[in-house]
Amino acid sequence: MRRIGFAALMLLLAVMVPAANQLELKDITKGEFRGESMAAVKPLSDGETYAQLSSDGQRIEQYSFKTGKQVGVLFDAKNAKGAKIDNVEGYIVSPDGQRLLIQTASERIYRRSFTATYYIYSVRNNRLEPLSENGPQQAPLFSPDGLQIAFVRDNNIFIVKLLYDNAEVQITKDGKRNEVINGIPDWVYEEEFSLARSMVFTADSKQLVWVRYNERDVKEFSMPMFKGLKPECQEYADYPGAYSYKYPIAGEQNSTCSVWSFDISSRQTRQLQLPLDADDYIPRLLPTSQPQQVAVYTLNRHQDCLRIFMCNPLSTVCKQVIEEKVDKYVREEAMDGIQITERHILVPSDRTGWMHLYLYNHNGQLLRQVDEGNYEVSDVYGYDEKTGDTYFASHENGATDQRVWVAHQNGKRECLTPTAGWNTAIFSSDYKYFIHTWSNIDTPPVYSLCSNTGKELMTLIDNKALCDKLKGYQLGRTELLTIKTGEGVELNAWMVKPADFDASKRYSVIMYQYGGPGNQQVADRWNIGMNGQGAILEQYLCQQGFICVCVDNRGTGGRGAAFEKCTYQQLGQLEAKDQVEAALWLGQQPYVDKERIAIWGWSFGGFNTLMAMSEGREVFRAGIAIAPPTSWRYYDTIYTERFMRTPKENPVGYYDCPITRAEKLHGTLLLVHGLADDNVHFRNTAEYTEALVQADKDFRQLVYTNRNHSIYGGNTRNHLFRQCVKFFISSLQDHR
Repeated sequence: MRRIGFAALMLLLAVMVPAANQLELKDITKGEFRGESMAAVKPLSDGETYAQLSSDGQRIEQYSFKTGKQVGVLFDAKNAKGAKIDNVEGYIVSPDGQRLLIQTASERIYRRSFTATYYIYSVRNNRLEPLSENGPQQAPLFSPDGLQIAFVRDNNIFIVKLLYDNAEVQITKDGKRNEVINGIPDWVYEEEFSLARSMVFTADSKQLVWVRYNERDVKEFSMPMFKGLKPECQEYADYPGAYSYKYPIAGEQNSTCSVWSFDISSRQTRQLQLPLDADDYIPRLLPTSQPQQVAVYTLNRHQDCLRIFMCNPLSTVCKQVIEEKVDKYVREEAMDGIQITERHILVPSDRTGWMHLYLYNHNGQLLRQVDEGNYEVSDVYGYDEKTGDTYFASHENGATDQRVWVAHQNGKRECLTPTAGWNTAIFSSDYKYFIHTWSNIDTPPVYSLCSNTGKELMTLIDNKALCDKLKGYQLGRTELLTIKTGEGVELNAWMVKPADFDASKRYSVIMYQYGGPGNQQVADRWNIGMNGQGAILEQYLCQQGFICVCVDNRGTGGRGAAFEKCTYQQLGQLEAKDQVEAALWLGQQPYVDKERIAIWGWSFGGFNTLMAMSEGREVFRAGIAIAPPTSWRYYDTIYTERFMRTPKENPVGYYDCPITRAEKLHGTLLLVHGLADDNVHFRNTAEYTEALVQADKDFRQLVYTNRNHSIYGGNTRNHLFRQCVKFFISSLQDHR
């Protein structure tokens, strides 16, 4: 046998083994690696089935919780009689399951709010008809008996009575843009209290109760608007215009709020006697099982005292049943996790230093603490009145691991999802089954059906097609690690190395982070990284020769109140210090070029980038700040004051910000902002660049026309990330 030369052998192997595909940025921004998921899943009231929107948006299908098999079609756009629609964008099922509200022609307003054209579909008659002929609607709501639908149009509330030929009745008449809002929140409530609706029916469907927001004294903010493209705003084709809305910045006037009821039979309107200081918030309004009461939350402006009242819509009397006072501030996710069941109130609280669950009756009597230990409850799924079981998710096995648990009435707990990684659940209405979603840092989400004992009944989605697709690419290894700072603080992190990583080489490093209060970017889950999808954007950067790292600094979530709240009244100081310390640790690794480390982030992550690049220690060669707050004086009341109090109360904390640190900026900087950012206004970047100019600091800047805080639309996201990649290459790799 003839001997084959080494060069010839390598050539032969190259021909025999297909080359791995190269990631393309456009594919990443188009979501080509998102994988399969379950869209718009809603458990139905029978406890045995759930509804799900079909992948083509044409049908609302009904599936069995026990078998996972389709057992019916609740709505089919092609076969429905009456009105015709092209596709379903969302849906609401009536409590009795006899009718559906079909959402079409949605027009986004802010993060959670939108208007849409809704249609009423009768399951029994297979008939589709408009909810209203008088214009798009907002935040529609079925009454408990399923015979009425309330909605908002132009800041006023309307009710459609289904037994009276869909007669439309106007409930409020004082609603006016930028003055009075009924039944839906103002901008700051929507953004910071995660609200899209502020109205409920009573349990007997006889009363409608809502929050009225008077924002006349809130100052306006205006954003420039241009014709633009995708979408094209023809109203600005000849002359630019402006979008103006009420936005209260830290220390300024908020909307004044009140709670009102409407008796549907007598048509009488009453104001509830809710004890409220002038600057208190009303962050939640929830129905109860009792016709004589609705639950109303109040929160003081410092946000460290939450009260729950049971209010009678007829007598207007409001009785306080629970007061939750905690150190520094009540976490928004704790308030969002409160569950009001038929006879109980389940309250998440970090009063012991760790987020745990406490069970009360409707009179406010504490019955028991549901769970305890040095770990955080991260999500609340509900309380089963029949068994006394409480279902929740927690980080009992560490902040980067999340599992689903049940706590029994006798105090015993069981883990229903024992596999390490990231576990979430959607429970059936009777808590007998749940849809389990599991992923880890290496594996896309797997969806399965489980009984409430944790027994897996069947796999619904395994994302094998995505796994097979990813095998065609030469991807680097992602690993979780712990970084110890010079101050002895241990920080969770993940790292992605190039597929052809060579430990004898020295690599440039790009550090992605967010770092804001309670946020968590480091977790053993698939959806990590700047663009999610299994850190696919980081894999693309590794393909360019970088190592990518993400570090959760002090102030982030999953590790208890002391770790999360230590940044109180000094946002950015400890967070930036930790990112610098992490960069110093990375620079000590033999495979890292300590002279070529960059940092980037979006929103709070952009703020954290600027603070870290101006921390004083010159560890970052380059950085990108996307949509960054640059002074907390420019941000909204609820978020900012939760962590900083007001500028008058905390002048020192507000003073230390990227603008006042401009002279200390070190490294090449790229700033990115959308001109129509209603959340972090372009004002932040405008004022910061002026500070940089006067400090004689060089920087680069990208401005996106008519784009909001998410900076997307048309080719925008692809363009943005391409500029970022080019910036990193030119800043870190050129001129070696």
